[in-house]
Amino acid sequence: MLFLGVQMSLKKQFFGGVDAGGTTFKCGVSDASGAILKKQRVPVTTPEETLQGCFDFFQATAAINPLSALGIASFGPLDINPNSAAFGTILKTPKPNWAGLNLRTRFERSLNVPVAIDSDVNGALLAEMRFGAAQHSKAAAYITVGTGIGAGIFQNGGFVGRPSHPEFGHIPINRNAEDHDFDGICPFHGDCLEGMASAPAMSARWGDPETLSPKHPGWPIIADYLAQACRVLSLTMRLEKIILGGGLMLAPHLLGLVRDAYDEQMSGYLGDPSKPGGQLISSPDLGDDAGLIGALLMAQNATRPDRQAG
Repeated sequence: MLFLGVQMSLKKQFFGGVDAGGTTFKCGVSDASGAILKKQRVPVTTPEETLQGCFDFFQATAAINPLSALGIASFGPLDINPNSAAFGTILKTPKPNWAGLNLRTRFERSLNVPVAIDSDVNGALLAEMRFGAAQHSKAAAYITVGTGIGAGIFQNGGFVGRPSHPEFGHIPINRNAEDHDFDGICPFHGDCLEGMASAPAMSARWGDPETLSPKHPGWPIIADYLAQACRVLSLTMRLEKIILGGGLMLAPHLLGLVRDAYDEQMSGYLGDPSKPGGQLISSPDLGDDAGLIGALLMAQNATRPDRQAG
């Protein structure tokens, strides 16, 4: 399948990508046409064990298809400032033992190739703007709702937050009237968006989301919180598209609940019917591969300084 659309002059190059999520690291290799030749999931355990699994995959692949560059789309918070001494380092995170780890340096030393790195949501948004649900949009966002919650936002020709990235999962939200007894799971802020609406937050008060009936009363509460997040982005950034991805959004009924809650919250404000929830808010066209495709695009851009991300 053609994703990246590289010029024929690059046909002998191969690129690596890592979608470094909270539960698994998805590794993949593409050729210069953009076809993903091979991919593998590595479960997230300890940093050393997880990274070694990735290194083993790429080293075995490189014996046949030597890599020209690698891209990493990683969970955060992450230092993505190229001028920082800590460029590529995972910052203070709730994930035990991962804070202070420099992903870029570790992969560069192990694979001996240039490494580009950005947030996982920026990577997914890059892919969706190039090939997916946000094509032809000049202003868009990708919100991932899974182990954590984060957002990548593109506006005015670049990603918002440079030389850093948004930490959108930690914004405050209004409590749902049916959800006043839960303190939230975020170790830093308690009842922020991530603390209330992530998959672990659902599990903490209602059990595994995969086992819950679509009629469970917890789903409208989560939809309310996610609609609030979309409303914040819509009203502050005036976006053309908001994409909701991540493991929790695999529940097929949740997207519709979020759209309905968004329309109810907006109450026709601004008198603009052109972007109701059903048109503004969508699922990713690239599905579970969005982050990996974005990482592969980063790798490609690392060998082509004339091209900018997005």
